[in-house]
Amino acid sequence: MPVDLVIEVHGNTRYAKCLSCGGRFELAPIRAHFEEHGDPPDCDCGGIIKTATISFGQPMPEKEMKRAESEARNCDLFLVLGSSLVVYPAAGLPLLAKQDGAKLIIINREPTPLDGKADLTLEGEIGSVLPAAVAEVVAAKPRHKPG
Repeated sequence: MPVDLVIEVHGNTRYAKCLSCGGRFELAPIRAHFEEHGDPPDCDCGGIIKTATISFGQPMPEKEMKRAESEARNCDLFLVLGSSLVVYPAAGLPLLAKQDGAKLIIINREPTPLDGKADLTLEGEIGSVLPAAVAEVVAAKPRHKPG
């Protein structure tokens, strides 16, 4: 999947960022510094460097949230995979999609607060439930072949 199609509203653990200036850092040098000195390095600006994940208390990334909200409002199907759907504002994205006419499918190990609003809920491990669900949909609806 092209990386520009993924909207990381909660960040990721593949790189680090400075909490002050927003500078980006690869993890290998940070890990090496930590192993040698017992603490993480500081940014050149003096700020703290941490993985590029959004922690409780940190603001959500504005650009990514606006894009996610726009995509949710314009999609035909909103698929939730492995989310408790309790941490807002991201947990509100499926409701935006539903309000604008999208179908909502939730696949999770446990019930979520939005199960009652979903068009379909499947309880179980994503790795086994999702392929079986896709196979069933593909088998039930033959693809149109041109020509």
